[in-house]
Amino acid sequence: MDAPRSIKYIPDMQILPGKLAAARIAGILHPKYQVHGYSIDLTARKIFSIDPTGQIDFGGSEYVAAGRIEIASQRTRQEDSYQWWDLASGSYFVECNESLDLAENEIALIEPDDRLLRAGAWHVPMYLRGRIEPVQLLLKVGAARLRVKENARLARFRLFRFAEEAKTDSSFSKSKPQIRKIPGRKKLARS
Repeated sequence: MDAPRSIKYIPDMQILPGKLAAARIAGILHPKYQVHGYSIDLTARKIFSIDPTGQIDFGGSEYVAAGRIEIASQRTRQEDSYQWWDLASGSYFVECNESLDLAENEIALIEPDDRLLRAGAWHVPMYLRGRIEPVQLLLKVGAARLRVKENARLARFRLFRFAEEAKTDSSFSKSKPQIRKIPGRKKLARS
């Protein structure tokens, strides 16, 4: 549970150019092709099918992560340098080649690559902070099939930096959550 703390308002946040943001990523395969004006492409290293059962509860004491079963990539042509994964419609975990090490005043946005979307698959956009080793995505394949080549660019990384100064609103620092009654609601009798 979060402890009571002051709320800070960040006056300014700026997106960093790709060349500066690249300093926060380890494992970039080809900077010439992955680093762009204000983004960096993240690439597929491994893909896992999801073991069918995960479990989540209110307090976390009964939490069980869904299992992962690594999917072997296949060579489609003898002359290919890289192999392919052939994915049926469904959900998969993707482990990227890249890892992140963000400063305290930075936040990353990971969003799906446009080509991934047009190929019939996606992952949820997410914000990340701190050290993430390696970046992992929950990939959803909506098409009947999706073929993914090793090191394919699946996601886009954007890095934002917060301004150093932050004002604290002290009126919120010691307030407790308030429980509000909603008019017109009645308790249902249990049988």
